[in-house]
Amino acid sequence: MSDSNHIIIVKDLVKKFGRFTANDRLNFTVEKGEIFGFLGANGAGKTTALKILSGLSKPTAGKAIVAGFDVARYPNRVKKNIGYMSQRFSMYDDMTVKENFRFYGGIYGLSRKEIKDKTRYYLEKLNMQEFEQMLVRQIPLGWKQKLAFSVANMHNPGVVFLDEPTGGVDPITRRQFWELIYDSTAGGTTVFVTTHYMDEAEYCERVAIMSEGKIEAIGSPEELKKKYGAPSMNEVFIKIAR
Repeated sequence: MSDSNHIIIVKDLVKKFGRFTANDRLNFTVEKGEIFGFLGANGAGKTTALKILSGLSKPTAGKAIVAGFDVARYPNRVKKNIGYMSQRFSMYDDMTVKENFRFYGGIYGLSRKEIKDKTRYYLEKLNMQEFEQMLVRQIPLGWKQKLAFSVANMHNPGVVFLDEPTGGVDPITRRQFWELIYDSTAGGTTVFVTTHYMDEAEYCERVAIMSEGKIEAIGSPEELKKKYGAPSMNEVFIKIAR
């Protein structure tokens, strides 16, 4: 299953909870440096698959390789080589921005100098220097999301998993967040993002559309729009859902 161009390889992946099948024989690959979208309505199985790929859950059957490691056999090695931003936000509200960077930098094994340099770099990049000593709970949601993405990238992971990262933010902030994603992939990082916003599929190089635990379609946005004779990815999704 090894392929030097692929940072994620998924083969016949199954995840069951009792009699319920959340992921039903998933098959796909993700190339290094790619923006890969995992799309579908709430409950389609996106987050379940993401948790398996990030080493947080074990598959019931099948195989997944992430950053060169089998997620079922070496989950801790997978975790060291990825960044992860959860659906419910992933920074501590009762800590300052600086303390969050220091905390996660320590988890990722960065030196004090590296943590200091990365904190300064991202705060300057986001033009958020004045937020450094502010408690995270005092910061608007859109800014929090940008900070959380930066923290997930601070150890230069091979792949970053983003679970519904723009949920609840306004369209302008969503676009700004995607500009951060573009910057990250320009540096060689792979971004695997789940979303139920179909317009965000247009920002991805390839997408997989999930429905009831299965991948119903996979390809570039242009390929899928052509295949389904649809003017937008939202229309593609509606046709698949029907």
